[in-house]
Amino acid sequence: MRHNRKVKQPFVCQIVGYKNTGKTSLLASVLSILKAGGHRVAVIKHDAHGFDMDHPGTDTYKHREAGAEGIAIVSAGRTAVLEERAAGLDELIGRFDTYDCILIEGFKEAPFPKLVMIKEAGDTGLLGSLPCVAGAVCWPDMTEQVRRQFAGLTVYGTEDAERAARWIEERIKG
Repeated sequence: MRHNRKVKQPFVCQIVGYKNTGKTSLLASVLSILKAGGHRVAVIKHDAHGFDMDHPGTDTYKHREAGAEGIAIVSAGRTAVLEERAAGLDELIGRFDTYDCILIEGFKEAPFPKLVMIKEAGDTGLLGSLPCVAGAVCWPDMTEQVRRQFAGLTVYGTEDAERAARWIEERIKG
């Protein structure tokens, strides 16, 4: 007899904002708190500038330089896959379907709950233009302005990583 057991999907949450608004710092703080709470968390980061994770002199670098378009390296405690192609966000999320939570840095237009970083007044336009805004994370001199301008929106300060992590944790637990 075959059982249709429902598998719980990971909670996906985006941290978005303009450059140098504190996205990576907030994500790292929230990640540490969730990890300490026993949650398995994956991270997907968008890089608009290109990146290189491999370095001259390594075997995988030599493989890539020789023409490999896909490379996997595996050890007892780590797996890395490098591909010479862009991957879609849905594909990447699918690769992490066994985690409790997937934190995404960037991909502003994606349709997932998001915390928007607000450092200065010009950043507030994101709150009205992006899909699925769940809250704002504001630098100290912007907190009250955002609370007044966007009444009803959950607003955290940049020092409130613990509160933001608890909000995410509530959704993980479903």
